[in-house]
Amino acid sequence: MIVRKKILFIILASCFWVLTPLGAQESNTYFLHTIERGQNLYSISNMYGVSQADIVKLNPGAENAVYAGQTLKIPQVITTNKEEIFHTIKQGETLWRLTQTYGISVKELCEANPGLSAENFKIGQVIRIPAPKQEVVEQVTEIQAEVKPRCKEMHKVKRKETIYSISRKYRITEEALKAANPELKEGLKKGQLLCIPYPVSKTSTPKKTEDLFATAPSNFELFRKNKEYGEKLSVIKAAIILPITKEARMLEYYEGFLLAVDSLKRMGVSMDIHVYNSGDRTTSINPILAKEELKQMHIIFGPLYQEHIKPLATFAKEHDIRLVIPTISKDSEVFDNPNIYLINTPQSYLYSRVYDHFFRQFRDANVIILDMKESDKDKEEFIKGLKQELALKSISTQTIDASNMELPALKELLDKEKENIFIPTSGSDLALIKILPLLKLLKLEEPELNTTLFGYPEWQKYTTDYLETFFEQNTYFYSSFYANNLLPASTNFINTYNKMYGKEMINSPIKYGMLGFDTGYYFLYGLSKYGTDLENNLKSVRVKPIQTGFGFERVNNWGGFINKKVFFVHFTNQYDLIKLEFD
Repeated sequence: MIVRKKILFIILASCFWVLTPLGAQESNTYFLHTIERGQNLYSISNMYGVSQADIVKLNPGAENAVYAGQTLKIPQVITTNKEEIFHTIKQGETLWRLTQTYGISVKELCEANPGLSAENFKIGQVIRIPAPKQEVVEQVTEIQAEVKPRCKEMHKVKRKETIYSISRKYRITEEALKAANPELKEGLKKGQLLCIPYPVSKTSTPKKTEDLFATAPSNFELFRKNKEYGEKLSVIKAAIILPITKEARMLEYYEGFLLAVDSLKRMGVSMDIHVYNSGDRTTSINPILAKEELKQMHIIFGPLYQEHIKPLATFAKEHDIRLVIPTISKDSEVFDNPNIYLINTPQSYLYSRVYDHFFRQFRDANVIILDMKESDKDKEEFIKGLKQELALKSISTQTIDASNMELPALKELLDKEKENIFIPTSGSDLALIKILPLLKLLKLEEPELNTTLFGYPEWQKYTTDYLETFFEQNTYFYSSFYANNLLPASTNFINTYNKMYGKEMINSPIKYGMLGFDTGYYFLYGLSKYGTDLENNLKSVRVKPIQTGFGFERVNNWGGFINKKVFFVHFTNQYDLIKLEFD
């Protein structure tokens, strides 16, 4: 009979887990997601582990276009081996109420959503609901009188645990835990052994449900009690996993990284740096991941190849290690792994940020698209998105075939009362060769016209060749990476790099030596200042990068970070060079 009761209990508990969350959603088949700037079907499908086709089934027309502020129905996938579901916060819901609804602790909910806080716990936010931990029901076969010891069991304190979370875990009060462990007056430390006393049995009249909700702690109180306080790091342990001997640009990255390490050492920062050569894209990195010392790292920089991201990201998540991916921008792991930092902004987020900056800079302009008739998928996406954004703001665009463009045809598109923005559909050198002479001639014939040339990050490669023309054409281009070689910070780094390594860096839109210095300095300095509490202080990391902008934001409440920093570089017609930052 006892065995049957136990089986029935487990079955009922399982049914409660499946049925209760579904009742808390808009429907038992979907939940709601409000689209944010930069999100598209690709990122949303990766966020929730569902296919784009399944999203489109619930949202006809989404295959053609989605927009910020739009609400999508997302299929709620529930399987026997899936450990979590998703929940859209509704009006009147609180953190405490959700823990009661789903039968989980505040600590479990916060751990599943590291990006969640009292400030962003708002209607419409989607959070991950972890599966409740089933308690083991032990069968008592013999009862005998015995003297109970003072401690029911001993608990070894883990990183990020608090007095509140430990007391909740063992279902005792914070006061009881402190009474059994007087040393807690001096604080809680990782590795400390605590006596867990037997709970004191009480007989009291059960409170009504409405009374429980009325006296429930607030979101701010619960988040405060569950706040994970970081610890200072006496020695920062960092690893680099890159194909240093196979890729010249990755060797440059490593060399720039070492210059950052040298600068920080002179500031008194203690670091233990491990370097691993990952080989080419066909080489397995499992032998590197098997090294025992790698589990002790606070941060890993790498990899370069897409094939290496999955195993390295899984390793970093399992061992709670930050993973900084310096070059790859399109990878789905960031949507489900809170330890990942993408330095190179994913295209959809980058373009949406550029559009925002574009409208701040050019509020009322005459936009002329110069169709270069070159095959460039990225630029096609950029122009398509820009046109959609312009249409939403009731700003029309005009397009001209620039492959055989003549001056009279171009003049017909101009507006003498507005700023005329020329945007080519290609960022290549060949495109510039075609359009710059004609734009220069237009300036000579129509000097009073207000004209601007707008372009792309790769134009940094051509600055030396077209510097004077860029100034004359009042040129802008956007980029997440930009170093002004006329400024002391940039020239000093270049001189130091050339002297130290006896060579110049490769001429590319991203100078990898500078990228290695910037990422190394930013994260190692941040860890030296804020320790394991870095994630809660990213906006307070005050460094002056040479080339790389840093503006990290989580992709969702349970995922990692993407870099949303974008620069507008402006070659003014007064022959000044300005880097505009709108954040």
